[in-house]
Amino acid sequence: MAEKFDHLEEHLEKFVENIRQLGIIVSDFQPSSQAGLNQKLNFIVTGLQDIDKCRQQLHDISVPLEVFEYIDQGRNPQLYTKECLERALAKNEQVKGKIDTMKKFKSLLIQELSKVFPEDMAKYRSIRGEDHPSS
Repeated sequence: MAEKFDHLEEHLEKFVENIRQLGIIVSDFQPSSQAGLNQKLNFIVTGLQDIDKCRQQLHDISVPLEVFEYIDQGRNPQLYTKECLERALAKNEQVKGKIDTMKKFKSLLIQELSKVFPEDMAKYRSIRGEDHPSS
């Protein structure tokens, strides 16, 4: 999998370098540099074709739109992953707290019901396969 990305990254780096060099040529354009300009334009077209070929290898990769928003805002896209993990951890802790609270509630409810309805709760425990009251 990483090999696919390495190939794309290599083509993108070459493309960016050709764009940078094209900018230098254009910013200081002289009629004598027309051949160099044409050559760079051809390299850019070839680079775009190479990048397009990489697209077919990566068709099954999906990137959340939020990652592109991070990039547009000038933020590191790895922060998106970090923040997603932090949100998942916080949600996990919240759900774990709810589960623990519900277990405590169930235990207290069974204790109190056992005091008020001992015979019914004994039947309930026998149906559930519990020999003794939950605590």
